[in-house]
Amino acid sequence: MDFEEIVYDVERGVATITFYRPEKMNAQTRRLTEETNAALDLAAADDAVRAVIFTGAGRAFCAGSDMSAGPSSAPADGSAPPASNERTSSITMRLFDFPKPVIAAVNGAAVGFGASSLLAMDIRICSTQGRFGFVYVKRGIAPESAASWFLPRIVGVEQALSWLYSGRVFGAEEALKGGLVSEVVEPDALMDRAREIADEIVGQSAPLTVAFTRQAVWKGLSTLHPHEAWLAESGMGRALRGSPDSKEGVVSFLEQRAPVFVGKVSELPDDVWPKGSAYILE
Repeated sequence: MDFEEIVYDVERGVATITFYRPEKMNAQTRRLTEETNAALDLAAADDAVRAVIFTGAGRAFCAGSDMSAGPSSAPADGSAPPASNERTSSITMRLFDFPKPVIAAVNGAAVGFGASSLLAMDIRICSTQGRFGFVYVKRGIAPESAASWFLPRIVGVEQALSWLYSGRVFGAEEALKGGLVSEVVEPDALMDRAREIADEIVGQSAPLTVAFTRQAVWKGLSTLHPHEAWLAESGMGRALRGSPDSKEGVVSFLEQRAPVFVGKVSELPDDVWPKGSAYILE
């Protein structure tokens, strides 16, 4: 797929996906969403990519959906509108199943689609120019991108509802205080700091273990009982026992040197996480 509304770049094991509609503050379109999902597919399939950074071109991260065409209309015959297509309307569903760490470097406004898309990213940092808004109530539309699922799990129910009920736009310091972002840095330091975080993961962590851990944490948010997580961890532990990476982890520790891991994310078993409920309380 030729990219027109994003920029996809890979350097030293880290892919950077940049929303690239600066003249429109990177407002979301069907094409931008499709291109982003295609770029995530590329990053997932490339074992040389160990982490992904998201950012925006110009003065915004993503200022929501592009509404320049005006409000959408219901079908003339009174029937229900067609169901949303995950590939063209959301990136959070792809991110939820994505096997590698994802870092958000929020350089400016992240509103509506832009704010909700952040929620499925693992580590979120922003510059002092960051602005956030879950503005759906002010547009008379429902939350999107599973924001109603992600947001309370990240910041708690009360904070999530405060932002969702009011629909107000708030700044970087409130985002930090509320737990939406973990760091606020100066604008000219944003990408360097995002890269530092990515390099720490790439340079010191076993790819297979990282991939499993990401899935275990995100999927574990919906388990009925911790026994499900225990089953998944135990299964992955057996799969890794005696592997080159497990041996390297111990040997490098004993030899007091940096580890050199050889495992690839593409080797992660498909059934690493139990499908459905693995343990139900009687």
